[in-house]
Amino acid sequence: MPLVVGIQFRENCKIYSFDATGFEDLTRGDYVVVETARGLEVGKVVVPPREMASVETPLKGIVRKATPWDLVRMDFYRHKEAEALAKARQLAREMGLSIKLVRAEYNFEGTKLTIFFTSEGRAEFKEFASLLEEELRVKVELSSIGVRDEAKFIGGIGPCGRLLCCASFLTEFGSVSIKMAKVQDLPINPAAISGLCNRLLCCLRYEFETYKDFKERMPKVGQKIKTPKGEGKLVAINVVKETVTVRLEDETTVELPAEQVEILKGPPAP
Repeated sequence: MPLVVGIQFRENCKIYSFDATGFEDLTRGDYVVVETARGLEVGKVVVPPREMASVETPLKGIVRKATPWDLVRMDFYRHKEAEALAKARQLAREMGLSIKLVRAEYNFEGTKLTIFFTSEGRAEFKEFASLLEEELRVKVELSSIGVRDEAKFIGGIGPCGRLLCCASFLTEFGSVSIKMAKVQDLPINPAAISGLCNRLLCCLRYEFETYKDFKERMPKVGQKIKTPKGEGKLVAINVVKETVTVRLEDETTVELPAEQVEILKGPPAP
């Protein structure tokens, strides 16, 4: 079975799998040099080597463990990224471009600079990239990103008052749908269920399966049910407390543990 290690190149970014053959002693927190599409990169071990039954595609191996000089070199170019981004923004303003430059990243060797941007149109920025290469004396690659990635790079405070999930611990974006809000009985109000990126909140995923599983096991609101206190109509479900609220035949309402109720056959109660 292949020996696989999880490598992360930036904090809170995607974890990539590499072949750990020959580096079985790697532990979480170690730094290694690997070959990527952007050239050599230094990454941090976040998932120690472990055997996997299979992998979808052949994995690239590890070049070497990072040396102190490798880490100094990595740190040197990362400290230059803010300056490079500032120069790129200045050039974009001078050229009157409708482009928002969000982040700049040098590769480990300092031979390539990737600039992440957003733009409303589909304008070509080849001239901009060419002029920037002349000024910075490095190969420049422009990479278009979406609004969710932009929020992740910039960061901020969410409606909950905490740091954005995407900027603090999420390594990948999962699919989020309006159905997740409906299942959790949240108000279908765009302002209430959207994040700073104006897309559905990523946190709608967190408890969706819990709500979905519980509701699938429970009678639906409006159904006739039998309880230890008599028959009645289900009027509310509390997933967090795992209780149900029932209106009995004498018009009183009671809140009971979900396991104490039983569905009665027949049409929903009026």
